[in-house]
Amino acid sequence: MPTITTEEAIKTTQEQILSAVRQSQEAMVKAITVWSQTVAKAVPELPSQPLADKLPTPEKLVETSFEFAEKLLVAQHKFANDVLAAAAPVMKKTGARNGSKGDAKAS
Repeated sequence: MPTITTEEAIKTTQEQILSAVRQSQEAMVKAITVWSQTVAKAVPELPSQPLADKLPTPEKLVETSFEFAEKLLVAQHKFANDVLAAAAPVMKKTGARNGSKGDAKAS
């Protein structure tokens, strides 16, 4: 029976979670499409509102929000790596770097 590494188990779990998220998102988009098409038939055309053209579109709001989230994630990734680098001297001595016993030999 082949053994699975922790790294492989984590990757498999992440892939399963992403697959489930994608499936639920697809189902939600389909449901919203049906709802939107149905409601659109019943909703009258509204007159334009003053200054409405000055507001960002929903698409622009989504794009700017995700651009910010991407920048934030990059910053957090760098921060996490910087913290690991700063803690490296202790991690090497305690074996926390790879889950093994420390490199230091008992005297």
